[in-house]
Amino acid sequence: MAFGRLERRQADAPMSDINMTPLIDVMLVLLVIFMITAPLMSSSLKLELPEAEGAQPTEPAPEAVQLSLQANGALYWGEERLEAEAFARRLAEVGARPGERPEVMLRADQSVAYGRVAELIGQLQQAGLNRIAFVTERAAEGSAR
Repeated sequence: MAFGRLERRQADAPMSDINMTPLIDVMLVLLVIFMITAPLMSSSLKLELPEAEGAQPTEPAPEAVQLSLQANGALYWGEERLEAEAFARRLAEVGARPGERPEVMLRADQSVAYGRVAELIGQLQQAGLNRIAFVTERAAEGSAR
């Protein structure tokens, strides 16, 4: 009486295909990393923004004007430095556009005098730009001021 088989099974053939799943996973992770870090590298102005705790915006504005005010008083419209006259002209152009006014995202160095920031806000409001957002850096966890 035989309880087992006498013939042998042939071994499985070696797999000759490359498994693409790990390569695709790595590429997707890299894509996500670049998508997150690309917007962070867009600003080249060196400002020391004040820290504040606050809510994150729920939805982005359709159009926004980026204004930056450096510690030395230099005023930037996006990445372009403007003198007072050129700034007033551009502000009048944006304020005269028909339709909804854009939101102004104001980035001011924390060492800029409050009076200068208030003066700039007054200019914006005179041009009809009433939606003003102050851009700050997120306060570090556990740091009390």
